[in-house]
Amino acid sequence: MTFDPPEDDETQGRWKRHRDEGPASKGWKVLLLGIGALLVLGAVVVVFAGRPIAFAIVKRQTAKKFPEIRWVDGATLASWRSDSTRQAPVVLDARTEVEYSVSHLAEAVRIDPYRPLLRPLKGLPLDVPIVVYASVGYRSARVAHWLGAHGYSNVQNLGGGIFRWANEGRPIFRQGAPTTEVHPYQPRWGLMLESGHRLVAPALEKRSAAP
Repeated sequence: MTFDPPEDDETQGRWKRHRDEGPASKGWKVLLLGIGALLVLGAVVVVFAGRPIAFAIVKRQTAKKFPEIRWVDGATLASWRSDSTRQAPVVLDARTEVEYSVSHLAEAVRIDPYRPLLRPLKGLPLDVPIVVYASVGYRSARVAHWLGAHGYSNVQNLGGGIFRWANEGRPIFRQGAPTTEVHPYQPRWGLMLESGHRLVAPALEKRSAAP
């Protein structure tokens, strides 16, 4: 037995559209729905579960990607930098020029997170202590991994990045002067910043899984 669709134009059009939606079309729809769900989930985690849990999730996922990376938290780094009896670490900011120009940690030197160069470390020994940070820690983990591959043996990644550092009330600077604003990278990731630190700025081009 066969079933012939009705002959009216509107119904035939619906049948044609249905036949045209093959596996590829349905696959794209599923992918887009999945991406949308992740965006919503990220916002829900921040709003309802709280920023500390969101930072912990990001760190856990980043550590899975770069399991060899060592981590340092904001309190430990702040204490380390204020201790005159210890060698101060070289602090590298693994964000874009736009983000760095808004604010950065004191005396931090920018290193391109997508095309890093060793120029900021020129003349320094391979065992020099280095701390790398980004917005939340993913791009800096990539740079820390890259530095390790180039022989640098004493590299740590700042957990939570400049977002958590600012949220904890630690000092950030713009052109040598204290500031409170931090570039949010993109609106969804910017939710991990306290509203008082979140600069209103256009989203940057997303070139990695996380900032």
